[in-house]
Amino acid sequence: MITTVTTTTVTTVGAAVSLGLIGVLALLALLINKEIISTSNHEWARRLSKAINVTLVPLMIAFAVTATAKLFEILM
Repeated sequence: MITTVTTTTVTTVGAAVSLGLIGVLALLALLINKEIISTSNHEWARRLSKAINVTLVPLMIAFAVTATAKLFEILM
């Protein structure tokens, strides 16, 4: 019983860490793309920039939650 619970916990924590890393990398890639696209004056670039904003907001919220959780983990 204890072995199963421990194995499940380790697997869940490992999956959460990898998802957090994927989220941070996606946020970084989108922020870089937004900066590159913002230099263009074309109409499609403005539309693409707005579309990137839609994806950036949830990723920023997820990053803030992840960073806060890690900070509390370190402090406790």
